[in-house]
Amino acid sequence: MLLELAVADAFGVAFEYAPKSFIEKNNHAIFYSKHPRHNIPPGFYSDDTQMSLAIAELMLSNDPWTPLTIANKFVEAFKRDPRRGYASGFYQFLTGIKDGQDFLNKISPLSDKSGAAMRTAPIGLYPDLKEVRRKTRLQAAVTHNTVDGLASAEAASLLVYYCKNNLGPVNEAGFWIEQTLQGTSPNDWSVPWVGKVKTKGWMSVRAAITALSQHTSLTELLKTCINFSGDVDTVASIALAA
Repeated sequence: MLLELAVADAFGVAFEYAPKSFIEKNNHAIFYSKHPRHNIPPGFYSDDTQMSLAIAELMLSNDPWTPLTIANKFVEAFKRDPRRGYASGFYQFLTGIKDGQDFLNKISPLSDKSGAAMRTAPIGLYPDLKEVRRKTRLQAAVTHNTVDGLASAEAASLLVYYCKNNLGPVNEAGFWIEQTLQGTSPNDWSVPWVGKVKTKGWMSVRAAITALSQHTSLTELLKTCINFSGDVDTVASIALAA
């Protein structure tokens, strides 16, 4: 799963908020492209993959799941391999952070963007649904302790859980997520996404669910994610992980 996520991220980062004309010309899923503005080499993954690796490493460790252990993993993953692809403000934040405690002391965890959703896919591999939901919300709250930030992270990990456990046809995943997250907001995950994907986390997850409902081919799924335009590396990472 991490390999598919990384491939999707590395391919998609070249198209993040790129012009439609660039997408139409280069979205062939044959080789990696270079973004027309960003200085990220072709084939290099971004924060979506690096933070997912941090979550996966915590899952494989014997460390308890606490805000501090989660923050430590985020900092460790970044410090050993500082790479572009993070939002510029968060990149500068991580550059100046010493450790997980420093992270928690200085972070303002009030984002409703896609950061918590893009990194949560590995948690969907846990066999217990309650554990998936609890640990997803715990890691999300470190940076995205908002209604939309928590909900989008849960929807992304539940998408993996649904697919891994073959709970039904992929085109019904959105309906299952809505039933599972009853009482939360937003909760319209079965509504097809149309148009450009902007910065809000729920937008990326809904677009990923929409693309996944249309394809069983990973190549066609990847191309469909990119064709939305906007925050497409995150859309592709969520969809291909599932």
